[in-house]
Amino acid sequence: MVRREFAGYFRTPLAYVFLAVFNAFAVSLAFFVGGLYESGIASLDRFFLYHPWLWAFLAPAAGARLWAEERRQGTIELLLTWPITVWQAALGKFLAAWLFLACALLMTVPVALTVGWLGDPDWGVIIAGYAGSLLCAGACLGIAAIASALTRSQVIAFVTGFLACFILVLVGYGVFDELLAGLLGSAGVDEVRRLGLWRNLEPFTLGLVDVRPIAYFLSVAFAGLGLSTIIVERR
Repeated sequence: MVRREFAGYFRTPLAYVFLAVFNAFAVSLAFFVGGLYESGIASLDRFFLYHPWLWAFLAPAAGARLWAEERRQGTIELLLTWPITVWQAALGKFLAAWLFLACALLMTVPVALTVGWLGDPDWGVIIAGYAGSLLCAGACLGIAAIASALTRSQVIAFVTGFLACFILVLVGYGVFDELLAGLLGSAGVDEVRRLGLWRNLEPFTLGLVDVRPIAYFLSVAFAGLGLSTIIVERR
């Protein structure tokens, strides 16, 4: 299942457009908006700063086809006749999509090599940043899986997944926090901040591999996987 779904991403030119767009935006945001080169610091923290925004858009774009495409083409009934459970099918689809996102992330390695050429970075911190970014992508993909299971339209699945991920990216930013403070109070805002994608990615960019953000990303990813499986079974 993983092999079949992963190969499916590369059967259309859209996959290559996706990879090109991700890399173009990742590099542009880091160097031209984040001032990575001008900072004079051999660090990729400004590079990873924008990854939650990128994944909020691109993970739903990649995940929209997980179930919506099967429903649109009428092949979901055929798929469910395979000698595998719905859970196994959902897991295979999810892992294939996550692997595709990993390929997109892997293509940004030249950025890290460039920083290594310009200075003497802490490679442990960089590796931790990449690991955190991949986990963040998995969390966004879990949300996208739910959106895809709810509809047969990839466009609707993408928009729904993007909006949900976008809200999680906003959590932890000043203006949004002020809005929440007016609704929930300062104590409530502190609790909600724990759900923010950037808040949980930030420790990785500093080289801090903490159990809590790992548990957060994996919980969101597999909760999304589990809920999407239940939705498919009941529909």
